[in-house]
Amino acid sequence: MEFVPFVNKTLAVLTIVANILAVALIVSWAVRNRYPRLLQFATAHAVLFSFIIATAATLGSLFYSEIAGYEPCKLCWFERIFMYPQSLVFLVALWKRERVILRYALLLSLIGCGISLYHYLMQIGFAPSLSCEVVGYSASCAQRFVLQFGYVTIPFMAFSAFLLLALLQIFGVRYIRHSPSAHT
Repeated sequence: MEFVPFVNKTLAVLTIVANILAVALIVSWAVRNRYPRLLQFATAHAVLFSFIIATAATLGSLFYSEIAGYEPCKLCWFERIFMYPQSLVFLVALWKRERVILRYALLLSLIGCGISLYHYLMQIGFAPSLSCEVVGYSASCAQRFVLQFGYVTIPFMAFSAFLLLALLQIFGVRYIRHSPSAHT
C-alpha cells in the first residue's frame, strides 16, 4: 500500500470520528440531564483534546504540502493561519495548566470553521469559486487533491477539526465558569 493513500484514508477516518464526536457532544449537551458524563469528560479535558486535534490537523496539513506535494491554495493558507498557532498555544496551556486559553482560541476556531466550510462548499459546487490560480498566487481553491468516502476532502477535514475544537472550547469555557477548581 502506498503511503499517501494510506494517510488519506487514515485522516478521512479520523475526520469521520471527529464528526461523530461533534454530534455526540451536541447531543450530550442537549440532553445533559440524562447523559452528563461525556460532556463532563470532554470539558474537563478540553485543553488536552484541543492540543491533540490542533496538532493532528497541523501535521496533516504539513504532510499534504511537504510530503505529498499538494500545493496549498489561498484558502488553505488562511485555514493554516487559524490552526497552526493553536497547537503551540495549547501545548503551553497544558504545561502551565491554564484553561483560560479556551476563551481566546475559540475565536481562531470559529473563523477557521467559517473559512473551511466556505472552502468545502466551493469545492462541491455550492459556493462561487475563487480565481486565485488565474492570477498565479496559488493552486486552485476548487481543486480536490483528496476525496475519500465520496465527500471527505482536505477542507472538510479542516472544517471537522475546527468544529470539534470550537465545541470543546465552548464547553470548556462553560466548565471554567461553573467550576471553582478549574484553572483560569
